[in-house]
Amino acid sequence: MLDSSFRRHLDQPLAVVGRRIAAAGITPTALTGIGFVLGLAACVAIAYERWWLGLALWLLNRIADGLDGAVARNGDIGPTDLGGFLDIIADFAIYGGVVAAVGIAIPEARVAALITFVAYYLNGAAFLAWSSLATKRAHEGDGRSLVFPAGLAEGSETIVAYIILLAFPGWAVEILWIWAAVVGVTVIQRILFVRAKLGA
Repeated sequence: MLDSSFRRHLDQPLAVVGRRIAAAGITPTALTGIGFVLGLAACVAIAYERWWLGLALWLLNRIADGLDGAVARNGDIGPTDLGGFLDIIADFAIYGGVVAAVGIAIPEARVAALITFVAYYLNGAAFLAWSSLATKRAHEGDGRSLVFPAGLAEGSETIVAYIILLAFPGWAVEILWIWAAVVGVTVIQRILFVRAKLGA
């Protein structure tokens, strides 16, 4: 919901940083890999109930995720389909990994974590299927490798939700149920969006 607004404000500063990182010889794929390792470390920390360490590592993962695209767009290599593919795989792995780690750390949160996982699965299926169809039908995207229909729960909202979740683990069950509902609403939004676009 907030991603497009944030992207408008962050594109210019990210472009400056991206050019500097690219000039230093760091590739977008390397940044994706660094971010993935940081994300895995965050998941391990969370599973062992090192909440603040997990939050710090996860935020570093998000920074790396924001920078890999900026380096791709502002370096000599340019965005690639493989880079976009690896980026979304890494994102899905860490988004789901954090939820799984919370379930490991807090047994009473496991049902809520499982339902959140199902909501993620449906949400991912909805926007990845649309991305494929949008490419086939030559719809315009927003410059990213994949075409994302807007929804209530996007990257920006996920960052906020995970900060709250990791800062207040004593409320993990309630937070996960609320977040699962928000992602569920996003699934419905994307289904309705695609239905309207396809004229069914």
